[in-house]
Amino acid sequence: MAPPNSQLADHPGCPVELIARPLYHQDMKFLIFLGSARDSTPPRPARLGQRVSMMCHRLIADRAHGAQIIDPLDYDMGGIFKPHFAYAEGRAPQALSDLAEAILAADGYVMASPEYNHSMSPALAHLLNHFGASRFAWKPSAIVTYSAGQWGGARAAMGMRGFLSELGCLPVSAMSHLPTAQEVLDDEGAWTSDSAKWDSYVGRTLGQLEWWAEAAQRQRLEGDTRATGAFDRVSSQRNAP
Repeated sequence: MAPPNSQLADHPGCPVELIARPLYHQDMKFLIFLGSARDSTPPRPARLGQRVSMMCHRLIADRAHGAQIIDPLDYDMGGIFKPHFAYAEGRAPQALSDLAEAILAADGYVMASPEYNHSMSPALAHLLNHFGASRFAWKPSAIVTYSAGQWGGARAAMGMRGFLSELGCLPVSAMSHLPTAQEVLDDEGAWTSDSAKWDSYVGRTLGQLEWWAEAAQRQRLEGDTRATGAFDRVSSQRNAP
């Protein structure tokens, strides 16, 4: 990926205003969803997703953007499923409302998920299902999967594409898969070896997230989302006329 303020002088005929323009804004905000609520062993370590999330947080911060890790263990979802939008105005639990506002304010999302039976984490799906698609809409997401085995959660990522697209935060094409994540990341989220190669690998995914987040941010500020025909109030807007 080119440095943040690299010039386009190697492109003959490029307009001067594009040559001088930085490649991304410095004030974007990203949420990193830690996709596991498991806090028991075996296998070990119990919270492997923490390492993956911290790694993503570091790489986003290195790009001069804001980042926040969303851990499902920090939220009491209760015994009966009741999403944020099902509560009367001002009646939702404060933690749920705070997260709803954080989702709305974010410019993009990183979804870090393990693989459960060839599928995405049920804890991640359960948490995301508490919020309406209008809060995620017109923003990109990045898929980062991991496993203790050799496949790195790649099979879970396939299902996540459809899930995130329906939620409104379309996933970028580059995905990152981390096999034997307990060996390649230490408990602080730092690579145990080959740091430059791993940073470059995950950086490709985050670079695409950054690029699309800037484009979407500009369009949300300057464009008209009504022209997309997407729903923004209730799920029945998905229905045919």
